[in-house]
Amino acid sequence: MQNPEFLSALGAPALRALDNAGITSLPDLTAWSRSELAALHGMGPKGVRTRDGALQEQRLQFRQH
Repeated sequence: MQNPEFLSALGAPALRALDNAGITSLPDLTAWSRSELAALHGMGPKGVRTRDGALQEQRLQFRQH
């Protein structure tokens, strides 16, 4: 991932979930909907809040359904 602060705020299960899904940067998150990412095994409530905040800081958005 390109945002080290975003990575440091995530736990190991969330990092593995993103890695297993092939998500390697914040812009990669924009190809996914919020609900799709929330459904990834290992992406808990903290991971959801962290990635939402990181996207907002970069003025990026999740894919809409």
